[in-house]
Amino acid sequence: MSRRLPVYLLIDSSGSMQGEPIHAVNVGIRAMLTALRQDPFALESVYLSLITFDREVKERLPLTALGEAQIEEITLPRSGATHLGEGLIFVADRVERDVVKSSAEQKGDFRPMLFLMTDGSPSDLQRFREALPRLRACQFADIVACAAGPKASSDYLKQITETVVTLDTMDSAAFGQFFKWVSASITAGSASASSLPPPPPEVQIVF
Repeated sequence: MSRRLPVYLLIDSSGSMQGEPIHAVNVGIRAMLTALRQDPFALESVYLSLITFDREVKERLPLTALGEAQIEEITLPRSGATHLGEGLIFVADRVERDVVKSSAEQKGDFRPMLFLMTDGSPSDLQRFREALPRLRACQFADIVACAAGPKASSDYLKQITETVVTLDTMDSAAFGQFFKWVSASITAGSASASSLPPPPPEVQIVF
């Protein structure tokens, strides 16, 4: 079996994402899949997983080959907490279970990538703190965290990764540009490029 590039998408599905934001996310994910499938390197190596978090964590797509990935429309609860910590722990559990490590007998998978999007702050701070060392142990090649909209806190996301980006608006154009950048980043990873491509103007990097 060829080496896989496991890519995990962790998306906030709390009630505050109702309306245009979650519609734009659904459109963006579909566009991302289409773009990735046009790249032969990505089609050969990328495996995708989609996990959402609100008051519950849901695995909407277990780690699946890009060519076979079918992602259903994300729907939201009317309201509820933002259990980002639980979501991160769930991702760490899946990485430990899914990602094949190198051994004397075989080359394992490429180091995984994680793309996280939230429009708020974690409601489960204790679990969030517990998740941080678990994420470090996963040895991600890249973690990109997106703070979407004016209520999103980049301070918590900076504890997860140095690569934190913001979307000032939560309209379809901004989300579309973000997922376009995500697909370019995944493509770069599948071609063993050493760094993420520069983001578009709608996506601001937080320093």
